[in-house]
Amino acid sequence: MEVLELTRSLISCPSVTPKNEGVLDLLEKELSELGFICHRYLFSDHNTPDVDNLFAKFGSGSPHLCFGGHTDVVPVGNLDSWSYNPFQPTERDGRIYGRGASDMKSAIGAFVCAAGNYIKSPDFKGSISLLITNDEEGPAINGTKKVLQKLYEDGEKIDSCIVGEPTCPNKLGEMIKIGRRGSLTSKITIIGKQGHVAYPQWTLNPINPLTKILSNICNINLDSGTNDFPPSNIEVVNVSSSDGASNVVPEIATGQLNVRYNINHNEESLTKIFDEVVKEEVGDSEYDFKIEYNNSAEPFLTEKGEFINIIKESVDEVTGLDAALTTTGGTSDARFFKDYCEVAEFGLIGETAHQVDENVKIADIESLEKIYYSIIEKYFK
Repeated sequence: MEVLELTRSLISCPSVTPKNEGVLDLLEKELSELGFICHRYLFSDHNTPDVDNLFAKFGSGSPHLCFGGHTDVVPVGNLDSWSYNPFQPTERDGRIYGRGASDMKSAIGAFVCAAGNYIKSPDFKGSISLLITNDEEGPAINGTKKVLQKLYEDGEKIDSCIVGEPTCPNKLGEMIKIGRRGSLTSKITIIGKQGHVAYPQWTLNPINPLTKILSNICNINLDSGTNDFPPSNIEVVNVSSSDGASNVVPEIATGQLNVRYNINHNEESLTKIFDEVVKEEVGDSEYDFKIEYNNSAEPFLTEKGEFINIIKESVDEVTGLDAALTTTGGTSDARFFKDYCEVAEFGLIGETAHQVDENVKIADIESLEKIYYSIIEKYFK
């Protein structure tokens, strides 16, 4: 298939996390016909859905360049808000509309076509692969992380990886991600005493200390950033209390925060800060409390060496821009690849990702294929 045809076919599969809906079958068929050896991995875990994954490889030995991506997409929301059926790709005014157009089925199509064209070269030596999960937009438990563990247990070694997430804010070629901040979520629960609001002497309102704790934490200036990372930031993402009437002081109040942190911090240093703030407010009081943490990603930075130079040269040559090397944004499956190989992210414009009427320029998809082909060509020289 040519890149636009393949992109259309991928968007047509309603592969909302974690459902496959034939999208991996389609890719496996296309890649097998190109000569890739394909393996499917179905993983399970407690309290999470089973996830199907695909690893396709052409060639053998080093150097081994992998493309990392995901075929799962987020839910479409209110169908009536869409101008077109989100799973019937529609072309209009030089753009293609559909769920996954930006994030990130077009990038998968571009890499498949670029790799398929390059492996025809008689001088090709090494390995090209794709690791495609259907779990990136979900819990990310039964996807890329487990596939990589399995591959390395079986003796597979990846040298470098490009993750095709939409990295550009406004123009294709503006931005290449060479690292990401970490992500720590904290859930703080304060337990007081329920009672009638008219008799505060007989109650212990947990909302009062919780709001002070959340305010104190959010007013902490963690750092000013680094040469490669923006400042760490803390955001309150949820506040709730136990059910009750308007004249009842609740027994329990809970606040949830998320920290996106750079290499100035780690899980241990951040949890220590939060613990101290909570204990200072309620440690010696009548309140009980509980603090829970989930560190879903550590910060990382890929060295600005030959691999990054190859990507930047290819991007700049095709687009005519001067791509910035950044670490902005949220997390991606690059956080799993970084434990096994050098990794960078480059893809399309992410402005409409996860939105109603998600779309990208058709010309950008075609340019992305050229960029990926140039990266592959330079990488294997």
